[in-house]
Amino acid sequence: MGRSTGLAGPAGAVADTDPVEGTASRVRATDSVAGTAIRVGDTDPVAGTAIRVGDPHAVEGTASRVGDSDPVDEVAIRAGDPHVVEGSASRVGDSDPVDQVMDRVRDSDPVDEVVRRVRDTLEEVFAAVAETGADTAALLTAASGPGREPVAADLAGLRPGLRARLAGHPLVSGVGFVAAPGLLADAPGWLEWWQRGPGGAVRPLLLDLDPEHSAYSDYTHWDWYTLPRETGRRAVAGPYVDYLCSDEYSLTLSAPVGLGGRFVGVAAADVYLRHFEAAVLPVLQRLPAPARLVNARGRVAASTDPDHLAGSLTRGPDFAAVLAGPPAEHRAEGLRMLPCGGTPLVLVTAED
Repeated sequence: MGRSTGLAGPAGAVADTDPVEGTASRVRATDSVAGTAIRVGDTDPVAGTAIRVGDPHAVEGTASRVGDSDPVDEVAIRAGDPHVVEGSASRVGDSDPVDQVMDRVRDSDPVDEVVRRVRDTLEEVFAAVAETGADTAALLTAASGPGREPVAADLAGLRPGLRARLAGHPLVSGVGFVAAPGLLADAPGWLEWWQRGPGGAVRPLLLDLDPEHSAYSDYTHWDWYTLPRETGRRAVAGPYVDYLCSDEYSLTLSAPVGLGGRFVGVAAADVYLRHFEAAVLPVLQRLPAPARLVNARGRVAASTDPDHLAGSLTRGPDFAAVLAGPPAEHRAEGLRMLPCGGTPLVLVTAED
């Protein structure tokens, strides 16, 4: 959070010792298929790779998490309990072999894979934002009443939850509540904000919020504050160099907090851009054409397009209108635009 400058590889954790000729599955203790057998929890070695049910599955040297539909080296096993049958596998109670699963993966639209990855990555962070917003609304409700207005000290009650979110959400580098001016009886503005410092230490962000001082930090014009205030919806701001918190390129995800129908501030969380790119660039790079992810302002959050680098501002279509409309594909000005699963980012590629 701060002032803007305007600007995988697949892994399978093998914990069992039961290898099965490049294919793995759980089979009953007495099952034997093509002369090989494996039992979960057993230590019978059978030359090949190894698997434990619930861990990533190894199939011909590639891996897929159980229940995960993301392809890994073009192999994805939708499985509750895959069976070994002459080197192929299927879901329990299903007769689909791995070849059919692989065909489905190859036939799937890679754009859908990008949308799912962006959605899953952002929703993890927005979960921390939503928890902070709910805690804030409950705290302010308890601190307000006839003849009683909330004060800055009341927001200290958020701290245990904020520290827990920093510990429980690896992508989150900072999290907190930012009060609307006039909300608190004893302060013109306030950030109850906690972040990871060097070495992982959790510390508060301390700013000068007195408008009479030359070092006053007026946060009310920054996108992570103004977008939720103006639209009443979640927002992604940045990336920008976060001079206030970390001097890192960052994204800030935020959502409005209301009390009795009145806007009282935003709950927000920071994500380092390098962490976000590590999560989404692998699937962006699978697209056949250059692509980028942009927010409601047209700011590029991640990109494989050399003409639209992360942090740059995209001119042209009204991306805010795309996000405000139905979650469907839009086409305009030679661009294909798709909201990312209800999150406030739009995937932009050239029309086919």
